[in-house]
Amino acid sequence: MTSPTVGIRCDAGRRTGVGHLLRCVALAEELTARGVGVHVIGDLGGLAWAEAQLLGRGLPHHPPPVDPAGLIAAAERLRLDALVVDSYQLPPANSAAVRATGRTVLAIVDGDLRGQTADVYVDQNLDAELATPALPAGAIRLAGLDYALLRVAVRRLRPARAPQRGDARTPRVVAFFGGTDAYGAAPTVASLLIRTGAPFDALVVAADDRRRHELLALAPGPGQRIEIIAPTDELPKLLADADVVVSASGTSTWELLCLGAPAALIWVADNQILGYERAVARGLAAGLGRLSALETPGPAIEPAVTVLRTLLTDPATRAALAARGWAAVDGRGVERVADALLTRL
Repeated sequence: MTSPTVGIRCDAGRRTGVGHLLRCVALAEELTARGVGVHVIGDLGGLAWAEAQLLGRGLPHHPPPVDPAGLIAAAERLRLDALVVDSYQLPPANSAAVRATGRTVLAIVDGDLRGQTADVYVDQNLDAELATPALPAGAIRLAGLDYALLRVAVRRLRPARAPQRGDARTPRVVAFFGGTDAYGAAPTVASLLIRTGAPFDALVVAADDRRRHELLALAPGPGQRIEIIAPTDELPKLLADADVVVSASGTSTWELLCLGAPAALIWVADNQILGYERAVARGLAAGLGRLSALETPGPAIEPAVTVLRTLLTDPATRAALAARGWAAVDGRGVERVADALLTRL
């Protein structure tokens, strides 16, 4: 029997970020490990780091068609048996057209189905299983953290038990905000860390030269050290060894929980608020608030500084966060999603 071939329609860019691409890459890793052929169809926004994620995994990349007819033509040319769709911008007529050809369609969504027509819907967000959206006849929905799509680089670093994060060393901090840091969070968060007055050794990811220059202009206090690094494929290893991680409340949140990394989250875009509020309310992560409220002096600053100071100075608080996060995401979501897709084929 000939192995199936799956297309993945997703985009990345400096403004849209790389979250959609990375969770699709996680699914592609699982599928190719099972002998499935995978083609990525999309606009990567000229991001060299995003292109390297596909090249390093041997995943063929094709430019995005401009309309549903073009997508069907691509599916015919590439001999696709199924299509994975993960996009906020893709008009729903595209998924409907491909499904009408008899091909299986899997749509990765975040709450709102956005009109996409699919056989399988995947919503990997916390408490997504509590919603019951209307689905097309015969479609199924895989919802909640049991279906979080995590890369091999993250899953292989998941500890066998919840890490303690409780020693008394100067805390090691990693701050990163996606592959592009589209909203410029890194300098703001670094400033908050400095305001705590607590000692720390921090690695802060600067997505571009502008962010690097802004970070270099900061003046850490006594016992505080900030090292600026570029986006790196070694990030999962850095996260696994960190005492505190500060990140935006996006798809990377589930990676942090899987690793048992004590996380402080901010939200930078409206589509992140629901996941942020749920994770903080459950005690899976600490909350710093909305980025825009932290960029200028105001009432949101001191509460955020207090949260960070507590994480930096209280190993027990870090250990409790690590344990709850580790228990919430088991890292096998990508296996469950691949099972569901291949069963449909």
